[in-house]
Amino acid sequence: MIEIPGLLNYLIFAISMAGIYSVLALGLNIQWGLTGQLNIGVAGFFAVGAYTAAILSGPDSPNHLGGFGIWFPIALLGGVVMAGLVALVIALITVNLRTDYLAIATIGIAEIIRLFFTNEAWLTYGVRGMNVDRPLQSILPYYNIFSMAFVVLVVAGVYFLAERLRKGPWGRVLRGIRESEPAVQAAGKNINRFRIEAFVIGSMFMGLGGGIYAHFVGFISPEALDPMFTTFLVWVMLIAGGSGSNRGAIVGAFVIWAVWSLTPLLTGLLPSDMSTQASSLRTLLVGVLLIAILRLRPEGILGEIAEIRRERGSSSQ
Repeated sequence: MIEIPGLLNYLIFAISMAGIYSVLALGLNIQWGLTGQLNIGVAGFFAVGAYTAAILSGPDSPNHLGGFGIWFPIALLGGVVMAGLVALVIALITVNLRTDYLAIATIGIAEIIRLFFTNEAWLTYGVRGMNVDRPLQSILPYYNIFSMAFVVLVVAGVYFLAERLRKGPWGRVLRGIRESEPAVQAAGKNINRFRIEAFVIGSMFMGLGGGIYAHFVGFISPEALDPMFTTFLVWVMLIAGGSGSNRGAIVGAFVIWAVWSLTPLLTGLLPSDMSTQASSLRTLLVGVLLIAILRLRPEGILGEIAEIRRERGSSSQ
């Protein structure tokens, strides 16, 4: 029988993780949902943000680079900036690639970043991973509730910023690029500039998600960079929630993470000789859920069209 404190701790953990995934999905929504950039390398920018923030805020260690002891918010900002700089270099190189070629390029870049952090032990302690300080844990009672509140606050701030960008002239140009690049070009807009900006800003959100994850969990290793967790799930969340909708990205993150968290209850019922296939079954269940959502609501749970209708309805009142 599950005890109430244990259930509450699990609920707090689940909400925090769903919040972190929401930040990643909001970043992907700027790139894919608004601009149509097919970034399959979410894990790479997540990794840059996570390791940079961990190195900047961590204590001195003989095992890896560190000892800077920088205040957590500044370290987090450092991770965001580093993810943005890496994204800027990549965007300048890939800005003219078509969608399918961009997808292939970002997969390769994310794998290069993962291998870099795995093999450069002087920097990250390699496959052993790095312990990361959880800020204020030693002085705050009910620390898990505090960390959950912080994640929720970050999600609210990122959502507010993403909505301002989406509803503003900048966001309208991005949606125009997604629908018809020639039309936007004919209007005198610099398409490459907007594509680079969208790629960099979306990647900075992903770096922010990585930095929060490292400090929330208190540990970061190459296992956390598995594309299944930091690319595949983020894509499923965005598509299921509604590509192009920031609200949909958040709803999708919470729905899919809830399903992902509950699937071990089903896989636990498998016969012992099939227990090794539990991971594949979890992936299959999430895929089936995504297909069901798209069959019933092709635009996602909160699609962009429904959001535009809602905004028009509220503005006409």
